[in-house]
Amino acid sequence: MGTQERRVFSRVTFDAETDIQQGSNLWGVTLIDLSLKGILIDMPEEWDGNADDDYHVNIHLNKTTSITMTVRERHQTQHHIGFECHHIDIDSIAHLRRLVELNIGDLTLLERELAALG
Repeated sequence: MGTQERRVFSRVTFDAETDIQQGSNLWGVTLIDLSLKGILIDMPEEWDGNADDDYHVNIHLNKTTSITMTVRERHQTQHHIGFECHHIDIDSIAHLRRLVELNIGDLTLLERELAALG
């Protein structure tokens, strides 16, 4: 499959308190954007994560509601890290779906992206 043929998931710029954990390491990070497939963050100065192991992400929507997912590092630049979602619970996917729906405003596109996730 060529680069032009790859599925692209709509990215939503969203400002929310976000933390990433791997083992005993916990980083408060700046969320750049998220999609149904993953997240992009600013790399923290003290970053020393292991790209071969899973991370657990919490995106705090408010004091009682979070999107939580298990992710794997997919790419890293000098300033950013992209993660792909490997597991997300049913409540979190519902919150994420609604967030994406409100921001892209195209229900047909959203349904197509959800179908692509399987």
